Amino acid sequence: MLRKQIWSAIAMTIVLMIITGGIYPGVVTVLAQLIFPHQANGSLITTSTGQVTGSALIGQGFSKPEYFHPRPSAAGNGYDDTASSGTNKGPTDRKLADTLIRQAVDSAVVQDGAVRGKVPSDMATSSASGLDPDISPANAAQQVARVARTRGVSVDAVRALVANHTLGRQFGFFGEPRVNVLSLNLALDSSFRRAPEATASK
Repeated sequence: MLRKQIWSAIAMTIVLMIITGGIYPGVVTVLAQLIFPHQANGSLITTSTGQVTGSALIGQGFSKPEYFHPRPSAAGNGYDDTASSGTNKGPTDRKLADTLIRQAVDSAVVQDGAVRGKVPSDMATSSASGLDPDISPANAAQQVARVARTRGVSVDAVRALVANHTLGRQFGFFGEPRVNVLSLNLALDSSFRRAPEATASK
């Protein structure tokens, strides 16, 4: 009796292993490649020459004035995708308020002419993952003047580019409007020259 139960358990384990470890992943992979190939392969963003520059799902660290800057990162060293995490600091944490947020606000005031008390929250705080690839339209709007001035183009031209790269709510009602920083910065390089002192690095 016991031997029969053991063999039944082994047979069931093998069958389930084949189904859940082989057939199911294989079917999902094939369907994903057929229906959503871009998303299934990591939502990679390429340049006009076909070079992969990153993913639309993971933020990158842009710090030069001729680029739009992303949200502050909490992912270890810069935007390390192997160290995705939040700061784990709550609203009562003095270091969060006195150090991290204050530094980010000071930077926004100096670089972008932001007004204290009116700085978009995503300019001063990181996301839960620490790797948010998007910024709010308000954040992007705050940076338009700096980018336009550095590149020597009109504010209206940069503002129009931001508008063209502003995505609406998911399915019309999930989340908030957003701007993908990497896509926008690639569009900047395609549309306008870089500042004379700009280099190949970001």
